[in-house]
Amino acid sequence: MNWTNDLTQLLKIKYPIIQAPMLGVTTPEMVAAVSNEGGLGSLPVGLQSPEKALELIRKTKSLTAKPFAVNLFAHDLPEIDPAAISELQDRLLVIAREHGLDYNPVEIEKIRHYSYREQIEIIIAEHVPVVSFTFGVIDQESIRRFHEAGILLIGTATSVREAQHLESIGIDVITAQGIEAGGHRGTFLFDEPLPQVGSMSLIPQVTDQVKVPVLAAGGIMDGRSIKAAMILGALGVQVGSAFLRSDESLGIDVYKDAVADSADTETVLTRAFSGRWARGIRNTFHDEVEKLNLDYPAYPLLNDLTVPMRTASQKSQNKEFTTLWAGQSARLAKSKSSAEIFRDLVIETEELLKLK
Repeated sequence: MNWTNDLTQLLKIKYPIIQAPMLGVTTPEMVAAVSNEGGLGSLPVGLQSPEKALELIRKTKSLTAKPFAVNLFAHDLPEIDPAAISELQDRLLVIAREHGLDYNPVEIEKIRHYSYREQIEIIIAEHVPVVSFTFGVIDQESIRRFHEAGILLIGTATSVREAQHLESIGIDVITAQGIEAGGHRGTFLFDEPLPQVGSMSLIPQVTDQVKVPVLAAGGIMDGRSIKAAMILGALGVQVGSAFLRSDESLGIDVYKDAVADSADTETVLTRAFSGRWARGIRNTFHDEVEKLNLDYPAYPLLNDLTVPMRTASQKSQNKEFTTLWAGQSARLAKSKSSAEIFRDLVIETEELLKLK
């Protein structure tokens, strides 16, 4: 037995290991390192202007000639209610002052949101081979355009229904995101309770119901979890938290230290930072916002308003007022280069599955 399967052949990669796109953590250097090792690096460009997206894509292309994916945010852009946003910002300002943080209020009239539709032309022109998306579903016209350009599409599902929907609209690969996963949930069907299905339950149910290749995401940190995902039916894995402490990660030092010291029970599923459900290590800001009992605005409005606080916190190496996205197994992350982390994943899996 070897690593080659339908997924590796489809994506033109050696190993069915995909590095998760983690906005605010992932760099072109991380993406290129994974792709150069034979996996699929993933570059997040959600919330970025077309110009910034192009810059990041070209930087990545300068570091690798291997395939990599570009990740889009597929959510609808929210309407901005200046009065409601101003009131919310005032409440955040109180928290900042109580804790001695510099908080320069966001100029509401200057808030600018970029749709994934504004990035399509660039992605096609740059001949990106794979596009993944989360936070929603890209529209049929965009799917058609990407497929006509020969671009493969990977969508995120947090339930069986979401996976079935993605397959029905022509998505080529489905990432089954278990509740263990760090960062934002990829949920997009909101006529049911928030899916909180663990990977061990989600993966076999999804693979039983769809015919396209399935990636397992959530709790994938080493060869043991990769082996488990494959036994459950996944053809590949998406790995995020394992790269949080990598040399190429944008995570500040106290973030990386918090990941290393985190306990299995220390992460929480919260909307406190961005208004959208996400998993991260609990800190003071989370607790303060939870006390407000907010009627959370649509993503990414709260995210916009917390930028000044998070930026100030990061500059001062204060982990209590910035995002600490991490999965339930994050403490297993290693402080190494992304290439070394990837090679460890391969070696551990080969030893367990005898894939050499």
